[in-house]
Amino acid sequence: MPEIRLHVSPDGQDDWPGTVDQPFATPGAAQEAVRAATAGMTGDIVVAFTAGVHHLREPLVFDDELADSGTNGYRVIYQADGYGTPAQAKVELNGGREISGWSTGDDGVWTAPVGELAPRRLTVDGQPAARAARATGLPGAVTKTATGYVTDSVEPQSWPDPSGLEFVYPGVYPWSEARLAVASVSGDATSTTITMAQPAFDNAKSLYDSKWYAAGGDGTWDGLAAPSVLENNVAFLTEPGTFAVSRTEQGEHVLHYRPRPGEEVGETAVLAPVLETLVSGKGVHDLVLRGFTLADAAWSGPARTGGYLHYHGNSRYEQGDFRKIDMGADVGYVHVPASPVQLPANVSLASVRRVTLEGNHLTRLGAGGLLVEDSTDVEIQGCVFDEISGSGIAVHESTQVSLEDNLVHHIGTEYRGSSAVIVVESEETTVAHNEIHDVPHNGIVITGGERAKGTQVIANLVERSMGKLMDGGGIYLSAPQGSSFAGGAVVRGNVIHDVLTSFNFGLYTDYGAAWITVVGNIVHGADTPIVLQVGPPLENVAFLGNFWDVQPDGGAPETVTMAGNTLLSKENFDKEVQADPAGADILARAGRRGLER
Repeated sequence: MPEIRLHVSPDGQDDWPGTVDQPFATPGAAQEAVRAATAGMTGDIVVAFTAGVHHLREPLVFDDELADSGTNGYRVIYQADGYGTPAQAKVELNGGREISGWSTGDDGVWTAPVGELAPRRLTVDGQPAARAARATGLPGAVTKTATGYVTDSVEPQSWPDPSGLEFVYPGVYPWSEARLAVASVSGDATSTTITMAQPAFDNAKSLYDSKWYAAGGDGTWDGLAAPSVLENNVAFLTEPGTFAVSRTEQGEHVLHYRPRPGEEVGETAVLAPVLETLVSGKGVHDLVLRGFTLADAAWSGPARTGGYLHYHGNSRYEQGDFRKIDMGADVGYVHVPASPVQLPANVSLASVRRVTLEGNHLTRLGAGGLLVEDSTDVEIQGCVFDEISGSGIAVHESTQVSLEDNLVHHIGTEYRGSSAVIVVESEETTVAHNEIHDVPHNGIVITGGERAKGTQVIANLVERSMGKLMDGGGIYLSAPQGSSFAGGAVVRGNVIHDVLTSFNFGLYTDYGAAWITVVGNIVHGADTPIVLQVGPPLENVAFLGNFWDVQPDGGAPETVTMAGNTLLSKENFDKEVQADPAGADILARAGRRGLER
């Protein structure tokens, strides 16, 4: 029997048979038809979506127990109609809700009732809008107290609805950014008292308790001394394309938006994300999703917990104890969550196998983009990830996951410690020929552990990483990556350009990194291309045949091998590396294949 073809169209009807002439209207109806056919598959099942926006009323969940998997050696394929051809349809699966009931005030600001919604993101005519912000911090002379802050300015007392305020602390640790909610604002004619939401503020004081003796003095470091940025208040609504949510009346929130030039009430579509999951896979296998735009999803975690207490990568604190990490008497100490929680994603795959996501665009998402966990034989190929609050792609405790030819940029728009790509304690992961640019912290992160081995980081192009926070790099690896060079991690043929903030590294092996071969890479425009002295120390790390524009700081310990690396001049680096046959070959191979740059 040939493959089965079903069709979905915004102009269809769910009581139609799903043929090309009588398509289904919703993905759910097509999914029910697929489930009725998977047990006896004698060919692939293809569900083709015609052009248009499908507003999801609930997440699209693929579950092996509900017969969503391919069987008998065949696949279930959901795709844009004409996928891979010049006639490929533009299909969007959208988790947002269009906002209506707008009115315009004398100041030109639009307002609309949104019920219980409190969006952290907004999409206006397909473009992201930013939360209204004050980028100069609290006014006046600010003092931190046991419960918040006191300032000698009375200005904050004029800010309406202070309970909606969120304070942002870039660099609370050099590699971290925290977000904390305000509980109340009070004061008199000479000062203002700001009380922070609890227990988040007390937890933040415990988490970010640290000393940094290496910086000189008594090591005092207080990343919570005062917020650098304040968000979500109508008083900050000065720039076109920004919004704020008033929550004065419970369940009767009001959205405020200052329009951009040319935007008109009734002619401009404003979407607030509602769903926190767009697509998920649970135990499913032999499934393909390709050619979709997955857009406009939310994450309410900060509202539930009173903030976002970031530690490192995708991990944050929510509850439990804290663990002190002593980095040595001459360096200092930090505290970390004893039981860190990982950032969720708006598209997730859990315990799946033989699943492919190809040619999709994940955008305007309020959590991470994609999370693959406890899975095997997964391919993420040719996808684009942008305008995402957290990380682009995360892989946790999985085996044989391939991330190839993807484009990841402008992620970490809210949670700036997030990485473009992060792989956590996984086996035989391939991260190859991806392009990453304009990200706030690390480009690619590979964290080791007992399970980690066989990771291949090959021919990626990473440009303009570390745009906001410090102490990271274009490619970052930590902890052991196996038990031998043969089964360890290989970082080969990558090109890293412009690592932006201070105290950064192009290729960063950190925190007891071991069994890593770093061979034939190019680093240009970092403080230093590699780091050699870390705690715990590096063990069995080899840097071979790399090109960089500055000598690494310090000498290599006995446990590190360095051979055949080439130092070129900063001023003529591009010309000199192109003139070297090996360098020119690395440049030619890095980045996405078969696509225009």
